[in-house]
Amino acid sequence: MRVERCFAFVDLSGFTAFTEHYGDEQTVVVLTNFRTRVREIAARRGVRVTKWLGDGAMLSSSDAEAVVAMVIELAACVPDGVHLEIRAGLAQGAVIMFEGDDYIGRAANVASRLCDAAAPGQVLATREVASLAPRWVTAGAMLPYPATGFDHPLEACVLEVGRGEPMTTDPCCGLVLPAIAGLDTRFGSDNSVHRFCSTACASSWEQRQRREATAIGVP
Repeated sequence: MRVERCFAFVDLSGFTAFTEHYGDEQTVVVLTNFRTRVREIAARRGVRVTKWLGDGAMLSSSDAEAVVAMVIELAACVPDGVHLEIRAGLAQGAVIMFEGDDYIGRAANVASRLCDAAAPGQVLATREVASLAPRWVTAGAMLPYPATGFDHPLEACVLEVGRGEPMTTDPCCGLVLPAIAGLDTRFGSDNSVHRFCSTACASSWEQRQRREATAIGVP
């Protein structure tokens, strides 16, 4: 069955060197923290962890905006205990769903190779994915990146959080965003204004607020 999907490959830069220097036990701690972080963000944003790849993961969704937001969050908000920068590659296109849990097609291959080409902390995406990114994400110039298995370099751009004045912090995911029009805005119990990168983060924050209020007996 052929389906349209956005793919992202993410991995921890310098993982092999880290393992050599710190040993297996510390490596397991880092990898556990990384996978816990990936699962938490994927669940909140509605992105599927298609498969684990050692020190990395393959992500997929029919919602390219959600995949971009997830990868940007992963790269920008590295949690305590990880110590390694994350790099990523993203691409979108029609692929064949194979045996119900895998995907065969150019888009998946391109995303994987862009991840290989990315520098530590860098998110590389195709033009199509960049055009579908959230409004608070900026895209750099399209540049060629050599890619194993392809006859020609792959064109991609660097995605990152935009900058401007003023800036605001999403209280759910922690991303520091430009306070542009179109951000999801919610009000706290004290009428304080909060702005979010996405409806997913806004909804998650509201659910947490309700749970905390219930726990302390606030109606």
